[in-house]
Amino acid sequence: MRGATVAEALDSAVVAIGASGSATPRLDAELLLAEAVGTGREALVTGPGRELTGEQARRFRDLVTRRSRDRVPVAYLVGRKGFRWIELEVDGRVLVPRPETELLVEAALGLPAGAKVLDVGTGSGAVALALKHERPDLEVAGSDISPEALEVAAANRDRLGLDVVLERADLLDGLGHDWDAILANPPYVAEADRELLAPDLAHEPPGALFAGPDGLDLIRRLLPAAAATRASLLAVEVGQGQADGVAALARAAGFAQAGTVTDLAVIERVVVATR
Repeated sequence: MRGATVAEALDSAVVAIGASGSATPRLDAELLLAEAVGTGREALVTGPGRELTGEQARRFRDLVTRRSRDRVPVAYLVGRKGFRWIELEVDGRVLVPRPETELLVEAALGLPAGAKVLDVGTGSGAVALALKHERPDLEVAGSDISPEALEVAAANRDRLGLDVVLERADLLDGLGHDWDAILANPPYVAEADRELLAPDLAHEPPGALFAGPDGLDLIRRLLPAAAATRASLLAVEVGQGQADGVAALARAAGFAQAGTVTDLAVIERVVVATR
């Protein structure tokens, strides 16, 4: 690709990435080329005739190879991912934050001032940090069983300058009952579906993905633990086809009302329970 223009390099990469099965080959190629060149995507659009240097070409070729051949997620290749109004640093220690998870933040935006919120399984800190960024008046904490994930979350918290407490815990164990709202994106993929997942997910931490034969092992533990707190709001991300069952479990645990919120793919993605 040395001496190739931005437009030529992108066209070549789109073909390679698309052939590997990516649903967003153009976006992937633009993000990777912006990373290789050290510029924003907008500069690629406004300068399609710019020629790549030898180093930029080598860097781009390596990134495209890792994306197309090895199916490494783009967020891991560039080391960051946008989530609502913040940008998070991410790597293989945490899940890549996804747009549907933003629904958890939206579920908590209407809480009264000063409410205490716990983000269970915080991973990169996405939900806790985005919520604190948009509602600085809330007391927000995040918990995770993985010390590696908490390292990523702490680095994001410190870089963004957001006052979020991070605790290592297995769900709510040892975190007390003094919470007004509990948000969670727990593992919810069934073990039987492991072979059906996109190759990209092989690079993400399995402990943050899989939860027993039907994917509900952790959610079954989480709901009664949440009900044992004073929380009047519980929002949990779930997998396709799980929403009705999880809503019923939430009602059985003590949350009088439980409904669902759909994502952009019209999948019932988040169960919101109140009492």
